[in-house]
Amino acid sequence: MTHNEHIILFDGVCNLCHSSVQFVIKHDKKNKFKFAALQSDSGQTLLKKFDLPLNDFNSFVYIQGGQYYLKSSAVLKVAKKLGGGWKLLYGFLIIPKFIRDFFYNIVAQSRYRVFGKQDSCMIPTPELKQRFLS
Repeated sequence: MTHNEHIILFDGVCNLCHSSVQFVIKHDKKNKFKFAALQSDSGQTLLKKFDLPLNDFNSFVYIQGGQYYLKSSAVLKVAKKLGGGWKLLYGFLIIPKFIRDFFYNIVAQSRYRVFGKQDSCMIPTPELKQRFLS
């Protein structure tokens, strides 16, 4: 893993997470982000590498080089990297993490009920396959 890599780990069966990945792909004009489901072999390998829980799929994980960010911090770091107007969301980093993550956790805990879930992890289209870790 190089310092320039930008990897997003997401819940592969969550419809909200799937939509979030599609959003990042659409707005990532430089194709800098790579993706892996938390449940995938690549996702599990990265979770082990950073000594993160292997069965907690309630967190969005952003990895840049040798650093990882979780939950709201991960979301804000990704928004900053997307550039354009989205980087303005990074300003929410001034809100204490425990407050940001409180609201993040509310959404994470109700995401299946509100947005639904799939029976299996999303499979990228052939055009997007190179953006996903195998």
